[in-house]
Amino acid sequence: MTVRVMLISPAMNAALREARFDGDAPLDRSGRERAKAAADAVPAAGLTLSGPSERCRETAEALGLAARTEPALSGWDLGRWSGRRLDDVAAAEPARMSAWLGDPSAAPHGGESLRDLVGRIGGWLDSLGGADAPGADFLAVAEAAVVRAAVVHGLRLPAEAFWRLDVAPLTLTELSGRSGRWNVGLGRPLTAPTVH
Repeated sequence: MTVRVMLISPAMNAALREARFDGDAPLDRSGRERAKAAADAVPAAGLTLSGPSERCRETAEALGLAARTEPALSGWDLGRWSGRRLDDVAAAEPARMSAWLGDPSAAPHGGESLRDLVGRIGGWLDSLGGADAPGADFLAVAEAAVVRAAVVHGLRLPAEAFWRLDVAPLTLTELSGRSGRWNVGLGRPLTAPTVH
């Protein structure tokens, strides 16, 4: 069965503004307001999901979605780096940071490697569309790393391509197809339609 998977990256929060490895930080006021303003631009779907982070759940709520929390859409587990600023980690642990950025199998933070993240999200993506699926359209609010991992898996890119993909807050990335064959529509901003 062909399915459509629409992934919305969550709205802005303080951790993102400060370039932190996001632990589980809530939306800030601006992020919440932008998500509410984009609610009319969210496409309909047979099943609506949200990653378990506070930022994803709050974005789904602000978008007016009755989303079911999906544990498989957890953000990237960055272990002991979680919540720390990127530049602080780079200054304190330059060799470990270099290993993490250069080797998709490395997990110097004690969490999940990039290869493991892509495999986990790819497994979730390929599981969609089975006989127990309520519809062929899925909509999920998911952390940017999850969206990037889905694109890497869907297009069968090398894991290193993850670092070359940017996912802005409140953008829609669409994958359509089935396990082993996905097409990708990247980063459409969620903006309310203009009325003439």
